[in-house]
Order: sequence, then C-alpha cells, then structure tokens
Amino acid sequence: MKSTVEHLSPTRVRFNVEVPFDELKPNFDRAYQELAKQVRIPGFRPGKVPARVLESRIGRAPVLDEVVNEAVPSKYLEAVNSSEVSTLGRPDIEVTNIADGEKVEFSAEVDVRPELTVPSYGDLSATVENVEVTDQEIQDQLDELRARFGTLISVGRPAAHGDFVSIDLAAEVDGQAVEEAQTSGLSYEIGSGQLIEGIDDALIGMSEGETGTFTTSLVAGEYAGRDAEVTVTLHSVKERQLPEADDEFAQMASEFDTIDELIADLRERLGRVKRMQQGMQARDKILESLLERVEVPLPESVVQSEVETREHDAVHPFDHDEERFVQSLTEQGSSREEFNAKTRQEAEEAVKTQLVLDTIADADGISVSDNELTERIIYQAQQSGTSPDQYVQQIQQSGQLGAIYADIRRSKALFSVVRQSTVTDEQGNAMDLDELFGTQEDESEEQPEVVEGASEDQSEEKSRDDQ
Repeated sequence: MKSTVEHLSPTRVRFNVEVPFDELKPNFDRAYQELAKQVRIPGFRPGKVPARVLESRIGRAPVLDEVVNEAVPSKYLEAVNSSEVSTLGRPDIEVTNIADGEKVEFSAEVDVRPELTVPSYGDLSATVENVEVTDQEIQDQLDELRARFGTLISVGRPAAHGDFVSIDLAAEVDGQAVEEAQTSGLSYEIGSGQLIEGIDDALIGMSEGETGTFTTSLVAGEYAGRDAEVTVTLHSVKERQLPEADDEFAQMASEFDTIDELIADLRERLGRVKRMQQGMQARDKILESLLERVEVPLPESVVQSEVETREHDAVHPFDHDEERFVQSLTEQGSSREEFNAKTRQEAEEAVKTQLVLDTIADADGISVSDNELTERIIYQAQQSGTSPDQYVQQIQQSGQLGAIYADIRRSKALFSVVRQSTVTDEQGNAMDLDELFGTQEDESEEQPEVVEGASEDQSEEKSRDDQ
C-alpha cells in the first residue's frame, strides 16, 4: 500500500492512498463468503457457491463494492498510523479509482491536531481574593446545622417567610387542566425557591383553609413556557423551632463535647472551602493568561461537534422543541442568534483549551495511572447517583472512557502550569500552593474538570484509532 499526506491547512490534511489488489485477497475471500450466503443457486448449498459461479450469476460489481466498503476504512487507519499526524474526528472518504485486478485508490480528508508552540509559562501570575471567615458565616453554618435538628410546631397566624406549609396545587392553561401540575398535601418551605415562581407571594399572608390564585410561567412538561393560572389551597402552617446552641446540642449533632469545639470545626471546614475556591480562582486565571499567549488554529469539525453537543444539552429539557426553546430564550431577554453566538464562542474556547493542555501534557510526558482513572470514575459515579459498576458500563457503552482519561490528563497538565506560576493574595503575599491544591501526590484525587461542558473527548488521536 502507498499513501501520502497532503497538508491542506494547519488543521486539515488529505490522505491519498493506493492499495494493490494483491493486498485485498482476504477482503475478496470474505466478500465471496458473505455474498454466497445471500444468493440461492440450484445445485449449491447456501454459502458454498464457488467464486467463479457467484460472479457469473451476480456480476463483478457487487463483489468489488463489498471489498471496497470493507477494505477502505481499515486501509485508512493503516495510512493514519504510518503517518506523523494526529487525526481528529471522522474522515471524509472518496474512492477515486477502482482498476479491477490492479489497484484501488481513495482520498480521505480529515481534521488533525495542529502543531502548537507553547511559550514559556513560568512567569505567569494570578492574584486571588483573600480568605476571610466571618463570624456571620459561622453563625449561618451553625444555624443550618441547628435547622437539621429543629422541630416543626403549629402556629395560629397567617403564613410567613420561612414557614413550612402543607398545600394543594392545581394549574390550568387556557382553561385546560395541567395534569402534571396537580398535587395534594405537598410540604413546602416558603422562600426556599423549590417550587414555581409566584408561589411565595401567594402564600405569604394566607391563613389555614384559605385558597388563592396566581399566574406563573410553567418551566417543564407539555406546557413549558406557557402562562398558567395556579390555584393554591393552604392546609397547615408550621414554623421550625431550633435547638439551643449549647454543649448538649454539640454532643447530639456532632462528635464534639462542647459548642466551642463544634464552632472551631465549622470555622476550619469553611476555611478549607474558601481555600479551595482560591485554588479554583488561581487555576482559572492562570489558564486564561496561558491561552492569551498561544495562537491556536481550530479544527472546524471538532468545534462544530462541541457546538452540537452544547446545543443538544440546551434543547433537551424542552424535548427538543425548537419553538419552546426559543420562547424560553426570549423570556430570558435573549434570542436564538445570541445563543448561537455564545455557544460558538464557548465551544471555540473549550477546544482551544483542550488542544493547548494536550500539547503541554505531551511535552511534559504526563500520563494517567489506573488508580487516578479509577478514582475519577468513582467520583463521577457518586455525583450521578449510580454505582461504580453501572457507571463503568455506561461510559464504556457510550465510548466516554477516553474522554475521562483525557480530562484527567489535561487537569494534570494545567496544575503543572499553575505550580510553576506565582499566585498571590490581594496584599501581594505569595500563596502556599500545597495549601491551595494539596501535594502533588494527592492532587489528582480532587481535580475538577478543566473544561466545563466538554462532555466528549474530541481528540480521537491515532493512538486510539487502533482500538
């Protein structure tokens, strides 16, 4: 087989491939076997028709079609693997010549990962917000904990913000009942924002046994985006009584003996959360500065695939009803055109990030261990509420294992860049990167995804084409 690579642009190539017929004998054998199963010829058992007899009955063309359809994809992969380019996405293949008995020629255009020159990044810097845990924040944390152990008591007054109520709901659109919006005996905390818009204003001031109506826009179901008249009936009003914040409460709600020990633990936990937020700030700012230094030609097919993924995710909650989706955008003060432009920009930024971090990972020889891959899978399984075994089956069936591997690798590349950068607080004090990100040994355990929304690994490099 002969193959050449023609560079059409920094992100696209054309493979020109010539395959002599003597390399296609296994393909011809399989083609004859497959076609023989489909043809019934008197005197021969199914699948046992000799090639010469088969061709005399059906002609040469079906045989050649079968051979070419089977051989071209594998010969394309062979050409890719013998080249020095990393392909991205699916190729556009065209069979240009079939010289029967001599050769098959075809071309394949495909996007490739561009060759990038990443400049030095050791001088990158970022300033992050100071970490300050206030007494009010600690009090809020303590009140949330007390609320978990609170008791509900009936009150003889109208409903107010923060009360717990039992209600019936019914909704109509243009006089038609909305079945999925009918419910009875629903428990709800006024002000929690867990129900439809307008419910809180309708409930506040109502007394037990009263019924009221209000108008709201439905956000899901058959009538998503439509205005509905909602009827609410209030059955009971209760308020939550919190336990005293004392040593007895600390012993009941935690492993600590005193309230002072519990408060100290809350302060430490909140401090860790804020330091993690500092780390994410530093990561995002360093990444932004890094990307500003690199010119990246973007493979169009990869960008378009990312755009389509993001559009699918956005329209999916509306059952892919374009009219309802556009109506929702309009109600948010946006439009389809603005959404398309924003989605395109986000997709380009995501692909640029992937390509730059892949280049750094290659240059630094960054790999992903089995343990790191397992930890990420377990974490994502927990986030999705499924068992690790079920999650592994899901990602294998959807072909997402490579995407998870690639994301971990990119995260490690980004953290490698951040560790070589300077991170300071608002007073100019250098931050302890081990305190922000943990040690390099445990870094991979809590790495978030570096590109939000990039649900698929767009870089189908030739190392995976063999699989």
